[in-house]
Amino acid sequence: MFLAPQLVRGFNPLQLTVGRYLGYGLIALMLIAPRWPTLSVQIGRRQWWSLAWLALSGNTLYYVLLSSAVQTGGIAMTSLVIGFLPVAVTVIGSRDHGAVSLRRLLPSLLLCTAGAVCIGSQALARSTVASAERPLFGLLCAIGSLASWTAYAIGNARCLARMPSVSPQDWNLLTGLATGAQSLLLLPFAFALGAASHGVDAWARFGAVSAGVAVLASIAGNALWNRMSRLLPLTLVGQMILFETLFALLYGWLWEHRWPTPLEIAALCFVVLSVLSCLRAHRVGNTRSAA
Repeated sequence: MFLAPQLVRGFNPLQLTVGRYLGYGLIALMLIAPRWPTLSVQIGRRQWWSLAWLALSGNTLYYVLLSSAVQTGGIAMTSLVIGFLPVAVTVIGSRDHGAVSLRRLLPSLLLCTAGAVCIGSQALARSTVASAERPLFGLLCAIGSLASWTAYAIGNARCLARMPSVSPQDWNLLTGLATGAQSLLLLPFAFALGAASHGVDAWARFGAVSAGVAVLASIAGNALWNRMSRLLPLTLVGQMILFETLFALLYGWLWEHRWPTPLEIAALCFVVLSVLSCLRAHRVGNTRSAA
């Protein structure tokens, strides 16, 4: 997902978003069609409004901001800012009934904050007089995508909890229908300008990347995320984004043909320690509850 904007840099973030989520919507439509008569009875107007909001915050708006951040600030910076997601989701999730207290989660929050400070400092240090706006703009887009996806992660987990009769995969496919509809509305704006400037090879690569991300990140990845959101408490759900961050960093370093900088290594270590600390807090909390 983080590498895709780099693979098709000739296309702008809105085009990347529309391409990916049109594919997501079409595949979701084909997969959900056999179960639609039964499933449609369980989804009312309120649920469709929730799906529209989740599609916007977790897919459409998020990926526009993410693609902009990757293309202007780099894969490593973007993935590490997104790695700050555990703090936001944990703080909000700690208000849920029966959640681990914020005091017990404080070491995890401090470690993740330290990681965000490290990567933010590097983004500012990369700014020069001649190109000061690009790294800063990328950082702002990454922060925006973090806020957007935080809202999605929390809202999606709570919607799944309110609808136990709908499977995680069906909810994923319904979200795909809502996201595909939004992409159809954006299609004229995305390709009104600059579409003719791309050759056949560029369009072929764009189609392949869009289809690949739609299948791997949206159809498969979101189904697994939904399943996890139903099984784990909200204070632990956000921590699982670490694995996306780890692989995004690895892909980014390979793509840029370089070793990680000291600040990137420090940030990554802080994020890993943050998740381990959060897991320990949940384990201790469960042990005390059982006692």
